[in-house]
Amino acid sequence: METYQSWFKLKNVPGIGNLLFKRLIERFTSPEQVFAASREDLLRTEGITPRLVSSLRQAVLSEESMNDMELAERKGYQIICLTAPLYPPLLREIPDPPPLLYLSGILDPQEPLLAVVGSRNATSYGISTTRRLCADLVGKGLSIVSGMARGIDTAAHEGALMGRGRTIAVLGSGLERIYPAENENLFHRICENGAVISEFPLNAAPDAHRFPMRNRIISGMSLGTLVVEATRNSGSLITARFAVEQNREVFAIPGSIHSFKSAGSHTLIKQGAKLVEHAQDILDELRLDSRPSSTKSRVSSKQVQTALPSSLNDDEKKVIEVLSLYPVHSDELVRKLDIASGKLMAVLLQLEIKGWVQHSEGNYFSLKS
Repeated sequence: METYQSWFKLKNVPGIGNLLFKRLIERFTSPEQVFAASREDLLRTEGITPRLVSSLRQAVLSEESMNDMELAERKGYQIICLTAPLYPPLLREIPDPPPLLYLSGILDPQEPLLAVVGSRNATSYGISTTRRLCADLVGKGLSIVSGMARGIDTAAHEGALMGRGRTIAVLGSGLERIYPAENENLFHRICENGAVISEFPLNAAPDAHRFPMRNRIISGMSLGTLVVEATRNSGSLITARFAVEQNREVFAIPGSIHSFKSAGSHTLIKQGAKLVEHAQDILDELRLDSRPSSTKSRVSSKQVQTALPSSLNDDEKKVIEVLSLYPVHSDELVRKLDIASGKLMAVLLQLEIKGWVQHSEGNYFSLKS
């Protein structure tokens, strides 16, 4: 961890925020070169004052930073600096990128990323739509970035995992302070199938002021931001605004004209955000080819059929034939199978007990991944 000591030391200098930090690295290439620079050279950097030069001369590595580096090494977290090859390339382009990122999991700087954000108090429509769309998007080569909050964020990560794709969570707290607490299992699943990152110290609490800071990372590392179910005062609109300022695409999924939960999304569409009905709408706008992301792309129901055990009865096998990793509403299953609703629900219950089917909010059902 000695490699990062100078980065933490520069980050600890009072008055050196993310924007000035980036300017110094662009001019001097490394913190070591910043500390070695002459007073005259430092003062030629926009925003550096004589007072800041004095602060740089007196810079020390804080005990908190030392403890953080030791804890990261002990827990197996990586620390990624601004100039590291693993640092998200698009995030490096924004005016105020984090000098350091804490990482659990694996980052792939080459993967195309889409941010998906929305209401914490989402409707069943918002949850199911987000899951299905994100599962489709990862099957076509995109990876999903979100904030691991309740509601749409959680659905976005779950959809990506359902589709056997990669997803990245950006926290508004430290990696040792999982928030919300009920997403601890999701945190570990994401680490195994993508990455969880944060710019905050490992034990940083999920304080309110940290979430807007987190949002600029979500949009900044992504090609575009998709908004699902945002009210007029939603925090998701902050992420959309960051995306516009960062010259990234903004997408929105329409909701009911009678629902206040989609009023913010509809405003974005009126202002020029791309209306999204299908994954291809996003791929076309980003000019990306539609292709599977890897050999781990979505499992079809036909592939599952070859592995069905003889312990399943005929009705259970018929239901599995029409299911996939996408959540499907029970009414649609009734139509496809031409089966009585009561009988279908009994079969689905048995499949859920046997571990084949997952029941989601709003009477949606999918195969377990």
